[in-house]
Amino acid sequence: MSASDPNSAIFMNDRPDEIKKKINKYAFSGGKDSAEEHRKYGANIEIDVPYQYLKFFMDDDAKLEEIGQKYSKGEMLTGEIKAILIEVL
Repeated sequence: MSASDPNSAIFMNDRPDEIKKKINKYAFSGGKDSAEEHRKYGANIEIDVPYQYLKFFMDDDAKLEEIGQKYSKGEMLTGEIKAILIEVL
């Protein structure tokens, strides 16, 4: 992505509302196309950008592991992971 594109990254000086918009609109998800498919097959957490950010920024390893298991099994949806990331950041 271009460094001149302000939506290409989350910056240290981004306001909370900017972080929320960037994550909800631009962060690539490893979830499925529909909630039904996602609940059935789960997410691919290896390509899910919000989950990868959580791996770096979340301090609680046990909670991160729980989130990863639930998300990959379809027990949590993409919107829930994004909301957790927004809160963490």
